Amino acid sequence: MREGAPKEQERASGSGPHDRNDPSHVCSREPMPVYEYKGLTEAGKNVRGVRDADNLKALRAALRKDGIFLTEVTAEKAAAGGSGGTAIRGREVDVQKLVGSRVSTSDIAIMTRQLAVLLGAGVALVEGLSTLQEQIDHPRLKLIVSQVKTKVNEGASLADALAQHPKVFSQLYVNMIRAGEHSGALDVVLNRLADFTESQARLKNKVIGTMIYPALMVVVGLLILGVLLTVVVPNVTKIFETNRLTLPLVTRILIAISDFAQNYWWMLLGGTALAIFAFRKWKKTEKGRATWDAFTLRVPVFGKLIRKLAVARFARTLSTLLKSGVPLLSALEIVQNIVANAVMSGVIDKARDSIREGESIAAPLRRSGEFPPLVYHMISIGERSGQLEDMLINVADAYDDEVEVSISALTSLLEPVMIIGMGGSVAFIVFAILIPILQLNTMMQ
Repeated sequence: MREGAPKEQERASGSGPHDRNDPSHVCSREPMPVYEYKGLTEAGKNVRGVRDADNLKALRAALRKDGIFLTEVTAEKAAAGGSGGTAIRGREVDVQKLVGSRVSTSDIAIMTRQLAVLLGAGVALVEGLSTLQEQIDHPRLKLIVSQVKTKVNEGASLADALAQHPKVFSQLYVNMIRAGEHSGALDVVLNRLADFTESQARLKNKVIGTMIYPALMVVVGLLILGVLLTVVVPNVTKIFETNRLTLPLVTRILIAISDFAQNYWWMLLGGTALAIFAFRKWKKTEKGRATWDAFTLRVPVFGKLIRKLAVARFARTLSTLLKSGVPLLSALEIVQNIVANAVMSGVIDKARDSIREGESIAAPLRRSGEFPPLVYHMISIGERSGQLEDMLINVADAYDDEVEVSISALTSLLEPVMIIGMGGSVAFIVFAILIPILQLNTMMQ
């Protein structure tokens, strides 16, 4: 019995010699859980945060050292990658619902800049991530940084840890971090990433901010027309029915439109929703996306703007990747996936094949006819002079400026066009109602 007891204890505890030496046992060990907690300081102030610990007891002890008394806690396994969690008190909760707010480009840019400053000051990566976790206010990003820190602590590279969160960190971001780690200049790459992310966020915010006013005018205009057609016009046209007037064509058209809007509004809404759904499904297909992207590039006015946006993104992203040490072919593959236009993406893919065969970058871009002459001329000069990255930055800056000018001009053009359109619609309604009223007054005299 005494001889068998130790063996039974080893089997029960799972700590036998075979288990200790088995690499698969070590690799399969659960990573440290991440906890979202609430607590009270010694001064009675409510605090909340995210922290990793082996278990609830270790978490309580670590917080007690910091002068925090634990009041409520929620845990999520780090290996789950944010897919859900379990409350310590036994009830199922969804951690993503608790901290599921969207991480914006601006949030990523600020986080990247802060990490670059910490690493540039000589702070170790894990310590920098811990400091970063405490500085971040965004709850979901705080949780993600905690999970990234756990992975790095376990021996993973920063790029591999970030790659576990593809919805937050793009392929471009991860590959630049990987190149920085390989070159030993991670802080320099992080600064470039921060510059790039901030410029993209500024451009995106500028485009959205400029288009808000026209979009608001469209919505308000449609609401006004809806009220006129479904409420005002039916009440006014009842006068004509009682007097049995011979209505002019324009009035009959208005009444027909009003009747349709009043009786079949559900069909209008349903048809619009169905059309949008069908269009989005079609656009997700390979053929549909290619057809739509080719169409958008050739639409008057808007097509030029879309092309300039794609070119600016292509040039700035490629320059940033090359400066960070990413090989040309790998950089072009990344750029191909973020250009967001199937036609331009196809041109870049063909350019990669041509470069493998020994051609320059400029030649396939020139043959495609999709890139403006300025782009391939500047790239050609950069290749010959050995300053390709700088030339690409110049191209990106030039087209970003053109995009801003084009957006401003487009907004200035849209406003009078929309005002004229709204005024014309209201004038049509007023004209269609006034003619029969004038006829009615003439008959009554």
